[in-house]
Amino acid sequence: QVQLVESGGGLVQAGGSLRLSCVASGSIYTINHMGWYRQAPGKQRELVATITSEGTTTYADSVKGRFTISRGNAKNTVYLQMNSLKPEDTAVYYCNADRAYYYGKYGPEALDDCWGQGTQVTVSS
Repeated sequence: QVQLVESGGGLVQAGGSLRLSCVASGSIYTINHMGWYRQAPGKQRELVATITSEGTTTYADSVKGRFTISRGNAKNTVYLQMNSLKPEDTAVYYCNADRAYYYGKYGPEALDDCWGQGTQVTVSS
């Protein structure tokens, strides 16, 4: 099986910074695209940023120039550096892997649309 675990959330003042991390575990040998999404109270989950296995990135307009997504050398980790945080960035942040290839009991398998449990980011004004 595949598990995604986020960390790095917390409480920060407006203008501050946080760095989120996400590690995918479970005999994984490669993951295609990874990304960060967020969901604020009473709102739908929205895309924050994505990164392909080749390193191509996309960002929501609301975070461009402030957030940076990157992947670790092992390719099963993804980070989100968040600078100049605003109160409207307050949300639960979720890590996503669009397709994870791993070694299952009977050989290589793939699992689509994997999600972590989320990490809370709160920005005070």
